Amino acid sequence: MSWQTRTDGPDPSTPTKSSADLEGWAIGQVCEETGLSPRTVRYYEELGLLPGVRRRRGGRRVYGGDECERLRFIQRLKALGLSLQEIKELNDLYALAGSTRTMLKRLDTLLESHIRGLDSRIDELTDLRDDMMHYRARVASRVESGERPDASSSDQASEPLQGKERQ
Repeated sequence: MSWQTRTDGPDPSTPTKSSADLEGWAIGQVCEETGLSPRTVRYYEELGLLPGVRRRRGGRRVYGGDECERLRFIQRLKALGLSLQEIKELNDLYALAGSTRTMLKRLDTLLESHIRGLDSRIDELTDLRDDMMHYRARVASRVESGERPDASSSDQASEPLQGKERQ
């Protein structure tokens, strides 16, 4: 089993093809299988995320099951919020150490960092939601009271919201 392979079973949203079915595919076929554009596949190859792509005599790329599997792995990591640089780091680590365990330890560290970032962002968004709810209540109160805007009330409307300051 390679490091890109899911251990929790196949993804039901991904069409299943055997490696034999994918041997010798052109870029268009790989793109159809993965949902990526040809430009993206070439870019990933250029970055070193898809090493060892074979070429025919005419220089056309030829893809197999391993490349499709790796592209799906890259898609999963991107969906989890990892940058291409972080994915390249994992790819390089695997290539240098030759160890799935070493790469997975680094992946765990990266995911933990992303989770902390998400938790922080969720806190910020919760504060923003609370500020919006408070301000909306103030607006509704003014609408219900029929208060006419004048100089003093427009000053109140432009007051900064309570809670954490936004940047």
